[in-house]
Amino acid sequence: MSDECVRRGPRPCWERGTYVIEADDAAELARTMHLEQLITRQLGGLFPERGGDLGAVQTILDVACGPGGWALAVAYAYPQVTVIGIDNCPAVVEYAQAQAWSRGLENVEFVVMDALQPLDFPDDAFDLVNARFLMGMMPASAWVPLLRECRRVTRPGGSIRLTEAELCWTTSPAFEQLSAWLARAFWRKGYSFSPDGRTLGITAVLGQLLRSAGWCNIGYRPFVVDFSTGASAQTGGYQHFMVFWRLVQEFVCTWAEIPAEIFERCYQQAMAELLLDEFCGLWFHLLTWGENPAA
Repeated sequence: MSDECVRRGPRPCWERGTYVIEADDAAELARTMHLEQLITRQLGGLFPERGGDLGAVQTILDVACGPGGWALAVAYAYPQVTVIGIDNCPAVVEYAQAQAWSRGLENVEFVVMDALQPLDFPDDAFDLVNARFLMGMMPASAWVPLLRECRRVTRPGGSIRLTEAELCWTTSPAFEQLSAWLARAFWRKGYSFSPDGRTLGITAVLGQLLRSAGWCNIGYRPFVVDFSTGASAQTGGYQHFMVFWRLVQEFVCTWAEIPAEIFERCYQQAMAELLLDEFCGLWFHLLTWGENPAA
């Protein structure tokens, strides 16, 4: 992405790039950093599929790293490992690098690079590739080419790990309506794997996408974020969605063809319903991993 992403202009963010939210918006930076911590906590650590043991892993690539929350946490927890995060927005990369410097982390670096183009790394450069929540920036047709490129830069025997989410299941009629509009918007934009636009469909296809790109030994770890009233993630979930629905409003209203005033009323109702004593909400995620076949 060009320097356009750091300038405000009349065009919506999703016309200036592939991400459905303006990546360098201050609220988005804060939301993403908070979300990384929430997901890692709910998942049970940075590498629960490995029991926290990285073994022989020395080099890690974090694709579409955003403000660097996951990469920074890994660099701090595993000082023997070198982590490189890439993102296509210069302002976001600058923010992430400043975070690394302020924390004194010398084993992590952030680079401006578009994940939807050939990666500027040599073959077999990394032991492990990580990516979280790519769906917000990925046309469905771009997944296999990217996963093939990730395999090219991963050494034989190395691995990849992907974390994606589906729509929430809640008892809030207004929240369910917002989710339905979001699913429709993703479907119309060509980002969804749903056959009819009623879901996102990404978690169902992650394993097949990896196999199509040549990865093997596919594994899964499902987990949920319970943001029901009284649950441990209630406050975190509420704060996340309070900001999230605001950030995707323009995208949803445009692609799902929803008048702004109708979206606004539904948003206000949803935020009120999330505070009810009887509110229940689960947000389903899937961690999927694969291995690069040995030569």
